Amino acid sequence: MSIRYIAFSGGVGGAKLSLGLARVVPLDELLIVCNTGDDFDHLGLRICPDLDTVTYTLAGRADRVQGWGIDGETWSCLESLAQLGGPSWFRLGDRDLATHLYRTQRLREGAGLGEVTAELCHAFGIASRIVPVSDDPTATLVATSEGELAFQDYFVRRHCEPRVTGLRFTGAANARIHPQLAAALGSPALQAIIFCPSNPFLSIGPMLAIPGMKESLKDTGKPVIAVSPVIGSQAVKGPTAKIMTELGMPVTSLAVAEYYRGVIDALVVDEVDREGLGAIRDLGIACEAAATLMKDDQDKMQLARMVVEYADVLAR
Repeated sequence: MSIRYIAFSGGVGGAKLSLGLARVVPLDELLIVCNTGDDFDHLGLRICPDLDTVTYTLAGRADRVQGWGIDGETWSCLESLAQLGGPSWFRLGDRDLATHLYRTQRLREGAGLGEVTAELCHAFGIASRIVPVSDDPTATLVATSEGELAFQDYFVRRHCEPRVTGLRFTGAANARIHPQLAAALGSPALQAIIFCPSNPFLSIGPMLAIPGMKESLKDTGKPVIAVSPVIGSQAVKGPTAKIMTELGMPVTSLAVAEYYRGVIDALVVDEVDREGLGAIRDLGIACEAAATLMKDDQDKMQLARMVVEYADVLAR
């Protein structure tokens, strides 16, 4: 395996940078690793939101307005389900259903999640290597002011409304790092590990909770670079800022750096946060500013190039 760059991804921000990296890094040199803490069973189907968002994005099929789901989706099945009185709170489109049906059937046949992901990538015409962080199931549970909620209950059914007091990753203690990821982490060709601008708590956190993950990252001796999901005092998308506030953290890239302290070697922040570079560097974390808001494919590629070039400088 000639993997030089490993990208840890979750959510829409992760998918955007993953696309940029896939377009600027030779395909055989990039491994995209997806969070599985969001995965759950619904209507008898195994749903893997982060894997699907990255897959649809790299296939050019993602809904560009909302960032997830399939462009041009229809909702006939969901509407019929609602008429029957079934659960319609989690929006599964007609085209999207095919992915979940295929995955669920293959898993029942004994295939691993990574194997099924590779099959889906092949079917969608994706040449990039995309793997789940583990073939073993894990689940993010959110402790809230209203009790502990399964992630999708908190995120989708409750629209992130309850106040967050903590997080727990069930199954993580028994999960094993995916073999392709383990091999890439041990590859002499490895140049850097990149944390995409994903939610540190809900997307990157579950992956770091897998036994041996933090140690494996450190043992590579290669730079671990995170891209901050915070611009100014706001998160680009999702509940990152809300969770930081509720956990008593300021909504700043400095707070993101402190959360990742001991794991990352460098942080890329947005240009508007340039004045905070010194404080982050005082933590012993290298830091540079760049345009991190990815509005179109050109922005994604530009940020990807910057991160790769920065990684190469740090690796020297």
